[in-house]
Amino acid sequence: MEALTAGIDVTLGMLLWLLAAGVLAGWIDAVVGGGGLIQLPALLLVPGMTPVQAVATNKVGSIAGTTASAVTFLRKITPDRSATIPAAATAFLGAVLGAKLATLVPGELFTPIILVALIGVGVFTVLNPSLGADASLRFGESSKRHHGLSWLIGLTIGVYDGVLGPGTGSFLVIAFVTVIGFSFLQASATAKVINWATNFGALVFFIPDGQVVWALGLVVAVGNVAGGIFGARTALKKGSGFVRVVFVVVVSAMIIKLGYDVISGLIH
Repeated sequence: MEALTAGIDVTLGMLLWLLAAGVLAGWIDAVVGGGGLIQLPALLLVPGMTPVQAVATNKVGSIAGTTASAVTFLRKITPDRSATIPAAATAFLGAVLGAKLATLVPGELFTPIILVALIGVGVFTVLNPSLGADASLRFGESSKRHHGLSWLIGLTIGVYDGVLGPGTGSFLVIAFVTVIGFSFLQASATAKVINWATNFGALVFFIPDGQVVWALGLVVAVGNVAGGIFGARTALKKGSGFVRVVFVVVVSAMIIKLGYDVISGLIH
């Protein structure tokens, strides 16, 4: 049993708390990304869990949820393979690199940069109400720019997801809406496929390194699957307008959370 808990004292209350966090995180992730904002802090509250263990264990739950939501989305939406496949490939490589960096670089160094980026993304989205309502590709599907930018998006966000993770889906959605020209709904579906690749890439490093706390990871995975299926169905039913609203709410919540972290760090 100790091999599954990594020496952490697991209680029933803890498992129920993480299950609930997994369900909510899975729903948010499926609709627009950003479920890590719920799930990773929940894991960090577990007594005795290191930050790297929390990041690694979070990936177990996330990959289960993204699998469930991706399958649900792909039954209704045909992805743009010319963007999705290149981005997923580089995202996988970026996540492996990012996971390695996670063991070397303090995660708090990234928080101020992420906060500034989120504020920019949030303001830009609010000031452009028609953004992502419908697909309007910036370049042709067969163009070099279409492919190259997809590779760059996957690699950059893949590295971030391997290092830390919260907000990865949201960053993917806004990148594909603003840079590639997808609708919010199409971008959300594409983000699930790529996010699956980043989670898998991170686990390729974390599992052999012994960082995953499996007893907790499997619990959040169950929650993620339930939330992911329900969230994907909700997004498909409500459409891009609903996804956009949830996106703004989630980004705003991340800004508040990360802003609080930055201010707390400066005070202490």
